[in-house]
Amino acid sequence: MKLLVIMGLIFSMSAMSEVDQLRSLSNTFSKIAKSASPAVVFIETTVQSRQVNRRDPRDLFGPFFGHPGFPGGRGAPPEEAHGQGSGFVISSDGLILTNNHVVKDATEVIVHFYNKKKVKAKVIGTDRHTDIALLKVDLDNLPTLKLANSKKVEVGEWVIALGSPFGLSHSLTAGIVSATGRNSVGISNYENFIQTDAAINPGNSGGPLINLDGEVVGMNTAIFSRSGGYMGIGFAIPSNMISDIKTQLYEKGEVQRGYLGVAIASDEETKGIIVSAVSEIGPAQKSGLRAGDIITSFDGIKTEDIAEFRNLVAKTRPNSKATLEIKRNGVKRELSVRIGELPNQI
Repeated sequence: MKLLVIMGLIFSMSAMSEVDQLRSLSNTFSKIAKSASPAVVFIETTVQSRQVNRRDPRDLFGPFFGHPGFPGGRGAPPEEAHGQGSGFVISSDGLILTNNHVVKDATEVIVHFYNKKKVKAKVIGTDRHTDIALLKVDLDNLPTLKLANSKKVEVGEWVIALGSPFGLSHSLTAGIVSATGRNSVGISNYENFIQTDAAINPGNSGGPLINLDGEVVGMNTAIFSRSGGYMGIGFAIPSNMISDIKTQLYEKGEVQRGYLGVAIASDEETKGIIVSAVSEIGPAQKSGLRAGDIITSFDGIKTEDIAEFRNLVAKTRPNSKATLEIKRNGVKRELSVRIGELPNQI
């Protein structure tokens, strides 16, 4: 009998402990919501004289969050259309991050704050290749969110998505990180997405994905959906990429990217990047790189994935030097290359 009582006591204490853990997690979510929500904004845009083609909701990634739900069906040409999305404040003097597709072609951008204040925003710069935009409002002493180090994000950790799905401002959903380093998804040119199962829907676009420390690990950008709504797979731009792009947009209004001047393919057997062609006037040609070479590392970083290699080259500052380790006819070599600047039209 005593043993049963003791066992029952142990079971009861164990159950209480699990409930307490759930309460602790619930309290954490509540605290994050209270502290982070004032820095999350709802964005309304106006687009004038634009031929609109609505995405078919059956499209694999459509519609993107913030893509305006224009009246009139496909090809309807309204004189004025409205779109919406989310964003978040990163400086107390009014810098706001969102997606490029939220503010693309907008003639007017209105930012709605947590305290119900509405202010016109200026677009400081946009980058279509990563789908990031930087806005500015003329306000001071704003609450802000801090960008975390996305390299520390781990699969399975809790994350919170904040934004305005379907215009319902300051909505919070929670989930876990399903995967990191997702690329070749087909959403943008330079991809390194955090995948999450936190519920994300149209209107969440540009809003923050936050860790349990209340810091931004990513920007909610797209969903995998056959219906246009939530299906458990969302993608967020990692904060480290956001930080680099934000700095360039703030300083220059545009993004400069590194350029090598090669056509490439992957090679799983040799674990490297195959150079299939070399531009006659590009940096690669000047460095001595040849078609048929296999690039095994870029400045000491192993190169086995095409998307990752493209990201490495792109984020290297133009006119800086990089070291390529290659294999040519089975022989290892090192080449020094001065990185060029990617032309805007590419």
